[in-house]
Amino acid sequence: MSDYLFVYGTLQPGFAPGEIAEAAAKLQAVGRGFVFGEFFELDGYPGAVLDPNSKNRIAGTVLQLPEDEGILRQLDAYEGYDSERPETSEFVRVRQTVELSGGGTLECWMYRYNREPRA
Repeated sequence: MSDYLFVYGTLQPGFAPGEIAEAAAKLQAVGRGFVFGEFFELDGYPGAVLDPNSKNRIAGTVLQLPEDEGILRQLDAYEGYDSERPETSEFVRVRQTVELSGGGTLECWMYRYNREPRA
């Protein structure tokens, strides 16, 4: 069974910085999609806060994860997610239903911003 990741920032195809580019290259683009919430520009990178009641769409790319579990650990480290201490993590990896641009939905992992956004 395939596992998917929804990305809206630097992990999108063609945007990965050198430190994560090798791992990101192993992700296969499936298509475009969106989630509802708020999008924030942080210090040179974006953060998303999910809100199913929002009218704002956060657009991104759905990627298929390879069978290699090491890739997900590398992505977690890049995103500042510690599964043992999620409360202290800048981002947390969560399961989210993503609306696909071509219709339908897909259950995906995504990294949600885990701090109080600055106005």
